Amino acid sequence: MHFETTIRRPVEVQGIGLHHGAPVRVRILPAAPATGIVFIRTDLNNTHIPASWEYVERVSYATSLMHPKGIFISTTEHLLSVLYSMEIDNAFVELDNLELPILDGSGWPFIELLRQAGRQQSRRPRRYMQIVKPVTVEASGKTVTIFPSDRFQLRCHNFFDHPMVGEQSLELDVTPENYAREIAPARTFGFEYELDQMRDQGLIRGATLENAVCFTRDGVANPGGLRFPDECCRHKALDLIGDLALIGRPLLGCVVAEKAGHKLHVELVKRLISEPTLYEIVTLDRAGGRKVQADAAAFVS
Repeated sequence: MHFETTIRRPVEVQGIGLHHGAPVRVRILPAAPATGIVFIRTDLNNTHIPASWEYVERVSYATSLMHPKGIFISTTEHLLSVLYSMEIDNAFVELDNLELPILDGSGWPFIELLRQAGRQQSRRPRRYMQIVKPVTVEASGKTVTIFPSDRFQLRCHNFFDHPMVGEQSLELDVTPENYAREIAPARTFGFEYELDQMRDQGLIRGATLENAVCFTRDGVANPGGLRFPDECCRHKALDLIGDLALIGRPLLGCVVAEKAGHKLHVELVKRLISEPTLYEIVTLDRAGGRKVQADAAAFVS
């Protein structure tokens, strides 16, 4: 049996938002079992916004949530990806502005933050969404399919017409150890020819070479180069996991993404929620004997 977890102690970090460029302070705090991940806008009457598909407002260059009162939270996917993959089920996330900080553009700073926070296990069994029937969503030549599995697996394929990117693929069992090593360090990225257009749309106001990879016409502008030869595909996987976190419970299934993005990821989540015949809610003793591979020692002080 595997049980729900939260963090042991509050932790915080400051930075700027990638798209709005505004400074923001974030605190992650422990939460009781069955809370889920809940954002709190401390600058706007401590308004609570659950990290749920029901609150998704915008899925363009980032995934954003909105409270019915019009209170907005942007660029949630990186932190949600880390919390989901590191098996933190319950936490409050306080922020004092409208966008989460981009930090270095990857999930790695949040991994380090969770290690500082420690890990606290509850007595409430973890309840998983186990896929029992395949389902596909598609649009404009892009697809995301999820197949039955007794583990959480990803298969991602992307293509970008650039000499340092091209066709890239990744296959991975998503465990805390694998995620921290193979996905979390991969940074958000963009292409030099897109920058002016994105800024005209009010985006990437906080982008620098310290928090994003910028591809020039035939190279990389960042002095340190890439962290992985296929860093783009790995970061796409990071984003995908962050959007799947909007399901609100851990997933047992094999997700196959073909050139997909935030919009299609969220469509898959909504499709799953809307069709209960596609899944069962199970504890690990009913999920085909899956072994938990979390490295709890990494979180316990």
